[in-house]
Parts: sequence; structure tokens; C-alpha cells
Amino acid sequence: MARTTDQLPPPVVPADRSIAEITVKALILGALLSMILAAANAYIGLLVGLTVSASIPAAAASMGILRLFRRSTILENNMVQTAASAGESLVAGIIFTIPALVMMKAWSGYEYGPMVAIAIVGGILGVAFTVPLRRALIVEAKLAFPEGQATAEVLKTGGIERDRDSDANADADTGFRRLLQAAGIGAVFKFAESGAGLLAGNVATTQTWLAGKYLFMGNITISPALIGVGYIVGLNIATLVFIGGVIGTLIGVPLNWAFNHDAIMTAAGIDPATAWSLLDANQWGALAGQSWQDCRRIGVGAMMVGGLWSLISLARPLVDGVRSSMQAYRSSRAGGAAAARTEFDTPINYVLIVVIVSIVPLFLIFNFALAEYPERLMISAVMTALMLVFGFIFSSVAGYMAGLVGSSNNPISGVTIATVIVSALILLQLMGNDGIAARLGPIAVMYLAGLICSAAAIAGDNLQDLKCGHVVGATPWRQQLFQIVGVIAAAVVIPLILQLLDNQYGIGRPSPNPNAIPNSVLAAPQAGLMQALASGIFGAGIKWNFIVMGFALAIVLIVLDKIQEKRGASFRLPVLAVAVGIYLPLGLSVPIFIGGVISWQIKRRSAELDKMQLTRRESLGLLVASGLITGEALMGVLVALLAGAGVALPLMAGFGFAPMLALLGFGAVIVYLYRTPLAVGKS
Repeated sequence: MARTTDQLPPPVVPADRSIAEITVKALILGALLSMILAAANAYIGLLVGLTVSASIPAAAASMGILRLFRRSTILENNMVQTAASAGESLVAGIIFTIPALVMMKAWSGYEYGPMVAIAIVGGILGVAFTVPLRRALIVEAKLAFPEGQATAEVLKTGGIERDRDSDANADADTGFRRLLQAAGIGAVFKFAESGAGLLAGNVATTQTWLAGKYLFMGNITISPALIGVGYIVGLNIATLVFIGGVIGTLIGVPLNWAFNHDAIMTAAGIDPATAWSLLDANQWGALAGQSWQDCRRIGVGAMMVGGLWSLISLARPLVDGVRSSMQAYRSSRAGGAAAARTEFDTPINYVLIVVIVSIVPLFLIFNFALAEYPERLMISAVMTALMLVFGFIFSSVAGYMAGLVGSSNNPISGVTIATVIVSALILLQLMGNDGIAARLGPIAVMYLAGLICSAAAIAGDNLQDLKCGHVVGATPWRQQLFQIVGVIAAAVVIPLILQLLDNQYGIGRPSPNPNAIPNSVLAAPQAGLMQALASGIFGAGIKWNFIVMGFALAIVLIVLDKIQEKRGASFRLPVLAVAVGIYLPLGLSVPIFIGGVISWQIKRRSAELDKMQLTRRESLGLLVASGLITGEALMGVLVALLAGAGVALPLMAGFGFAPMLALLGFGAVIVYLYRTPLAVGKS
């Protein structure tokens, strides 16, 4: 049974009242914030494989900036956050898939034209596919859409209509200042690490015991942004990511070494006959790294099963949601009554026109991907049909899941894994895997995955924003229009951002740029998985031993999660969170876990607050966490720009006290994130 909210009060702005909603300043600000948040989330998403909803920081930033104008309204602010959050969502769809094309060397770099086309077409279809679902999921089913409701609460703090001389904006101004303050802390920390070299970005160790029979590796990434990620996703998800890190590193590495040391030495380029007593620290580090690379494939197997299970478990809710939407549409058509302003969606005939017109660019995109294939017209037509069918199904899944667990916890990557597997198997039957088909088949699959993942990511964000609009009294068709504005604005900068990050950090593998920032590769875990799946199905080969272990682990987690569900337990065991933790370095999961613990501790200490104080404390905590993420991520992009301009970074490479200073600074950030929200509600 779907989890729903209680009956909500009437919208803040009644349906019979019209105030400024679409304005030039809202259009410009929404587009700019979409670009900025796309850059920030590209960096953090590639680093850790998780993205977080940008609606709340976008709403706070919007209120702070719009107050510089003489007058602004709550609905203008809502339009700005609607467009801005689209940038965060769209970039998730792109970074989870498109880097695979560069990793598999189908592209030499991040090609601007194809990427913009994939992002815009996929994003607009994500909006179109969810227009008929708004009424079913938000109005009738009353799904929670937690981030949409939280964003509405932030918007309410600014009032309905306000001018810059009003004194009713204390909460809004406080939130904006805290957002900027936290962003400044994250930015300074990142520059001190990557730019100046005063702080270590990672503290790691490799140790051997029992005469080399026990191999240990461990590390912690010093990152305020990752603490912020953990705070936002909460203790449940943060704990599961950390458990995955423990399985993949603290348990997997020594066990793999104990049973497969000869194969690991060979893979690391060391003669297996070499006495372990003769190995130096660098060689032991290489062996530990190779052992961990093997164990990462356990995460790949778990992600595969987790993605398929997500699709299977959502089959019933999906059918119910689509059926409810169609019934609502037929009912409204039969009644013939004019819809209220707050229920006026984009007319369904316009939606159908958009979908039909999209057939042309979709066909051209796939035809471009298959340009050398003799039967490319037929395969392009099949891929276009697959995109429309899978796109609608998976966008509906994403929208429904956003209503249940929120955008930050939405298993978009699981949906995309299912897309890659099913579409690759279909194309394998149509094209075979001989000659040119073996090379072009995986490329076509990744184009399709990029389109579907973009559509699904935008679908969840669109419905989340429409929930916020439903609470504050926005006009749905106007929000749907602004969602498209955010999609287009982000799409034109995402290829440039990814190329910059790849040049200076490396995405999914060391950068080919000889002047790249050392030891800074962005993991891009989902894209790496998509590459392995698509290439493996078409015959490049998949090493199954560790992947099968991942299958078994995923099945165990699914069974345990179902037991938790039947018990009504609040702590659940979604497979994908553990799988991502296994795939990522342990060091990334440690600060995420710390952030989750901070979030849990603050909630525990807030149990006695009244509803207003609790909302203010929760909003302030989310803003501080979001600021740490945004500041560090944007500084990461700026550092990449400086490096690309020829500045030798870090400026003080080899600074001896960098690890100690980093740990001290890290501790200070932890205290700051913990104490700042607790200041709200103190007597």
C-alpha cells in the first residue's frame, strides 16, 4: 500500500488569487541557478555516485537574491527553485551513463552536440511523461514527496508577497546567510586541499601482518561535502553505504589476498615468485589496490540484482499509478468543468504533440550513434520505440519512488541498470556481436541509457517540484514550463563541465591529460558499471566470479529487507546503497556515515520541539549540509579551471603537516554541522 500524507491544508495562495509567477527575473535566475547546481552536482555525483536534491538550497538562494528587488512573491521563488533543481536532476541522468562512452573509447572526449541533444530530449520527455501522473500521485494518492514538502516550508518563511523593506523575512535571510556561510567553508576547505596543498584530501594506510599473510588497507577522505551528503541522505542510507565499504575493503581485501595472492601479484605486475619480505611499501600498496579492484566487482553484481529487483518491486505500484492517472484524465474530460488555476496542467494534447515530435530527434540521435552500421535505419527505429516505451515506464517508476522516498534516495541508477541489460539483450539479438556490431552495439545502448536516465531523473524532480507547487498554490503548467527552462539551461553547460573535470581530475579512470591534478580521479561508479554491462553482454567478457558473489549478497539483502518490511522496521536494507558502498573506496563512505550519525543525533535531540521549531531546525540543517556540498563542489570546478589555465596545482605540494591539519579542519566542520541546527529552538 502506498505511503500517503495526511489531508493537507488549502494552498498558501488560493486558486482564485493570481500573483506574479512567471517573471523575467525568475526566468533568468532560475536558468543561472540550474547551471550552477548542475556544475556542483556533476562533481559530487561523479565523486561518490550519489546526488542530493537541490530544491531546498535553490529555494533559499532564490529568496535571498529576489529580496534585492523591490517586490517578489512566493510563486516567483517557487518557479526559480523549479528551474534550478532541474539542473541537479538532469546532471545525475548524464553522469550515471554518458562517461561510459568515454571510458569505452567510443568518444575521445565529451562531445558537445550529442550530449546536449541527449540531455534536452531526455529531459523534456521526462517532463512530458509525468504531466499525466501529477494528479494521480499528488492529488489523489497524496504521496509524501518529502523534499517537495520541505521546500514548500522553506518558501513559506518568506511570506506570500514581500518587499525588500519588510521585516517578515528573518528566517529567509538567516537561511540564505547560513547557506552562503557553509558554502564558503566548503569552498575554502577544497581550495586549501586541491588548490594550495595545505590540507590532505585523503589519509590512507596499507599494513601487512602475519609475515604478509594478512593484508590491510584503510583510508578516510577528508571532505565537508561528503559529510553533507550523509546528513541529507540520513543514517539509514549512510550506514548501508558504510557497510558496503567495510565489505569491499576491510573484509574483501584481506580475504581476496589470502586466497588469490598469486593472481593478484600477477595482475599488479609483480612476479608471484618474489618473496614477500622483499616487497616495499609501494608494492604492498599496489597489491592492496589490485585486491580492492577485484572486490569492487561484488558491488557490480549487487547493483545488477538490485536494479532488477527495483523494477520488479515497482511493477504493481507503477500499474496502479498509470491506471489512476488515466482514470483521472477521463473523469476530468467527462465532467467538462474548467480546471482551477492550481489544477491546470499542460493540456494533454500538447503533451502528445511533444512526444510525437520527439520521435524525429530520437531517431537522428540513434542514427548518429550507429552511423557506420549497414542497417542503422532499422536499428534506429527500434531504439526510438524502446526509448518511448521504456522512457515512459521508468519515468513513472522514478516519479512514484520520488513520492515515497524523495529524490535523493530515488534508485535512478537501478532503473538504468535494467535499461542497459534489457536493451543490450534486445540489440544483441538484432545485431549480433560480430565485427562492427560488437563495437557499435554497446554505444547505442549507452545512448539509450543516457536518454532514459535523464528522463527518469527529471521525472522524479518534476513531480517533487509539483508537490511543492501544490502546497504553495502554484500553477502546474507554468511549473512544467520552468522545468523545461531548467533542463535547457543545464544541458548547454553539462558537456563543458564534464570535459573540464575529465581533463583535470579524470572521470572513471586517470585523466589522459599529463598535467591533471594527481590522485584525484572521480570514481563515476554507475558509469563504470554501465560500461562493464554493455560491453560484456556484447562479447568483451565479464569476470563473473566476484560478480556472482554480488548476486548472492544482493539476494541475502533483499530477503533481510523484506523481513524488515514485514516487521514494520524503520531501518531498511535497500540493495543499491550497499552495492554503491562496495564499489566506492572505503574512504568516501566514512564521512558519509559521519554525516548520517550527525543527522540522527540532531533528530534525536529535537524530539521535544514544537512543529514550527522542528521545521526550522530541519530546514537549517539541510541548508548547512547543502552549502558544504555546493561550496566544495563549485570550488572543485574552479580549481579545475585554474589547472586548465596552466596554474600548477597544488601550490604547496608535499606540505608535511597536511594530514594533521586536514583532520583538525575536518573535526571543526563536524562540530559546525552539528551545532548550527541545534541553535534553533534553544530557550
